Amino acid sequence: MILLDTHALVWMDRDDAALGKTARRTTQSAWDAEALAVSAISFWECEMLHGAGRLELTQSPTQWRAELLAAGLIEIPVDGEIAMLSVRLDLPHKDPADRFIAVTAILKGAALVTADTKLLQWKHALKRHDAAK
Repeated sequence: MILLDTHALVWMDRDDAALGKTARRTTQSAWDAEALAVSAISFWECEMLHGAGRLELTQSPTQWRAELLAAGLIEIPVDGEIAMLSVRLDLPHKDPADRFIAVTAILKGAALVTADTKLLQWKHALKRHDAAK
């Protein structure tokens, strides 16, 4: 399973060149295998960014989410186990969304696609792919 960080989700959806060639192939392979996922917190982040005028979408965040899920994207809810482990782990972020996303990848055994340098350099067994490469 591949788990997209929020920015990687947006880049993938927009076919943005910021999503590197290797990350794009990895993401497409996971999509084709019905193994491409996102934390529910990413949709929360997108709703917040959209509401603040920092993320432009061609439709409402609700419609955007519904279309992605209908097309096969897997949404992983934030549950108590994810929330509690996000507090206990020595993560390089204080932002709860980043913590939830990283812990979701760990607990689901997924590889995280992210361009977040703090997460890419974190000394942990978390599987990850640089979204920019």
